[in-house]
Amino acid sequence: MGRVVAAAVYSKGKKVRDITLDEGAAWAAKPDHFVWIGLEQPSNEELTSLKEQFNLHELALEDAMEVHSRPKLETFGDALFIVTYAPVRENGKLLFIETHIFAGKGYVITSRNGHSKSYGLVRQRCEARPLLLEHGEDFVLYALLDFVTENYQPVTEAIHAELELLEQSVIGGSLRESDIQHIHALRRDLLRMRRYVAPMVEVGEELQRLSFPFIDKNMRPYFRDVEIHVKRQMEDLGNLCDIASQTIEISACCWSLRGKASCSASLLAGQRYWPFQPQLPAFTA
Repeated sequence: MGRVVAAAVYSKGKKVRDITLDEGAAWAAKPDHFVWIGLEQPSNEELTSLKEQFNLHELALEDAMEVHSRPKLETFGDALFIVTYAPVRENGKLLFIETHIFAGKGYVITSRNGHSKSYGLVRQRCEARPLLLEHGEDFVLYALLDFVTENYQPVTEAIHAELELLEQSVIGGSLRESDIQHIHALRRDLLRMRRYVAPMVEVGEELQRLSFPFIDKNMRPYFRDVEIHVKRQMEDLGNLCDIASQTIEISACCWSLRGKASCSASLLAGQRYWPFQPQLPAFTA
């Protein structure tokens, strides 16, 4: 069985009250109201119940029951189904937490498969901005996607910091074989992040083009903001991948030469090919 993290109904930018899942469809049908439901690891039976209540498309439900390999956006009539991934590092291991978003007239439903930062923070932010929350479902959708992209930065910064420490090992002549393996692992993590982050550019672009009853054209600049954040992140990931690759080449040379002077000389030579330092963007909600 899954867990209902939160379920509430909103109207005109304000929370009306908390609701049970069984009450969701009735509230969603009321004019100028929408429900926002957050689930964690729901069972197939619970997803089927939501399908019946909110008339979710059969194909959307099938998608929600599958494990995906990348983010995506699918349209089903006047409803959306979005797959996102939030990166998390636990004990140096990079994980990606999958979240499904169902959005349509009168409802936004999130289904998180795994433990990550709670979307409760997104709800708090939205409730603190009633003028924007008055937009309804489309603003909640933006806030959720903005939160996902916000999760990229701390992971990227942590990898960047580790690469800098490893560079110091090269400079100081204290490089160990395990350090070379560590650099390889960080580069693999960066490449994995790029595979999960890149499709979000298309998601942001698609949301700017779509014409849906619950998406106001005035929200398009917000979805453009998501797209810009993702593109900046892709640029930073590309820069860090280049740095990691260059460090691998130099560290391999240093390890084979086993000489501090040779390592320092190799690093200085390599720096001629590093014309940049990644500028990590400060994402805001």
